[in-house]
Amino acid sequence: MDTLYTAEALATGGGRNGHVRTSDGILDFDVRVPKEMGGAGGAPNPELLFAAGYAACFHSALQSVARAQKVAIEGSSVGSRVGIGSNGEGGFQLAVELEVNIPDVDHDVAQALADAAHQVCPYSNATRGNIEVRVTVVDD
Repeated sequence: MDTLYTAEALATGGGRNGHVRTSDGILDFDVRVPKEMGGAGGAPNPELLFAAGYAACFHSALQSVARAQKVAIEGSSVGSRVGIGSNGEGGFQLAVELEVNIPDVDHDVAQALADAAHQVCPYSNATRGNIEVRVTVVDD
């Protein structure tokens, strides 16, 4: 792989109840276990960060695919839900739901764009075959 960019982060303290900081200092905050998992909540957690990153990355891939296919997708959005639960073997696993909205574009065209973006997005490529990722196109 010809690396174009490398992001660096360091986690310290108690892991999910600790602190994260990126080498450039852009991100620098405490993380907390969410209340739903028995923690204090009130701060970001790894699943929130993953959901935000995946939504932004997938939306960028969607826009790139649309440009290449000369389809205008003004006002599009991608929502992401990242769930965490037991894998049944003593560990944990993630599951992702992506919700793609492309106003004023035929549903079949929107679905084809979402499917193509799922092949291009680095997050999709990293998770493919490892976790369940469901991509749904919603109409206005």
